[in-house]
Amino acid sequence: MSSDDQTPDPPESGQPGQPGQQPNPPLRARVPDHVAGGTFSTGAIVMTGPSEYIVDFLQTIGRPHKVAARVVIPHPVMPQFIEALTTNLELYRGRFGDPHTPPPQPPNPDARRPSPQEIYDDLKMPDEVLSGTYANGVMIGHGATEFGLDFLTSFFPQSAVSARVFVAAGQVPRLLESLKGAVRQLEQRRQGLPPTDPPPAAPPASDPPPSGPPPAGPSDSNGS
Repeated sequence: MSSDDQTPDPPESGQPGQPGQQPNPPLRARVPDHVAGGTFSTGAIVMTGPSEYIVDFLQTIGRPHKVAARVVIPHPVMPQFIEALTTNLELYRGRFGDPHTPPPQPPNPDARRPSPQEIYDDLKMPDEVLSGTYANGVMIGHGATEFGLDFLTSFFPQSAVSARVFVAAGQVPRLLESLKGAVRQLEQRRQGLPPTDPPPAAPPASDPPPSGPPPAGPSDSNGS
């Protein structure tokens, strides 16, 4: 079963294809019952694949830490997601001011950056999350304390919400920087340039996993 839903705040949507071509407008998308409740995220890891980005939304309050949602976004759609999130962050600042951002963790010069395998060894990943959820668009809304991200599949005959994730407003700037960093690394790879260091991982709400995001490699990744 499912229901129709509209984001309460003016959403920004990212859609693939030619400008102006929206055969299935996402402003009214079907919300399946198993998606409607959404999931809350305290941070994210962004990885780059050959044709898509993988965004793993984490829950790191208490143990075990886990991947709460995995969203698969095609390369051409990610810049539109970034633009939509940037616009919503500007709207948020216009209404509520700058979001309260958690203070950065002090760097430890002696700490070794963990490998991707080490990071994921510390995360529980339920079987239903392993393959991820595809999205070729997004609707974003916000309240005073959080942002709601509705990831969409815009296929004929009906757009639908494939994943719904809530992120604390203070985590959004760091998430945005991680998304931009992933796009920047992909552009550098295509140009044959050496990758720059990814932005630091956003601190989780409590009981943090190994510090720092996975390093750039065959599958570049960033943490937020």
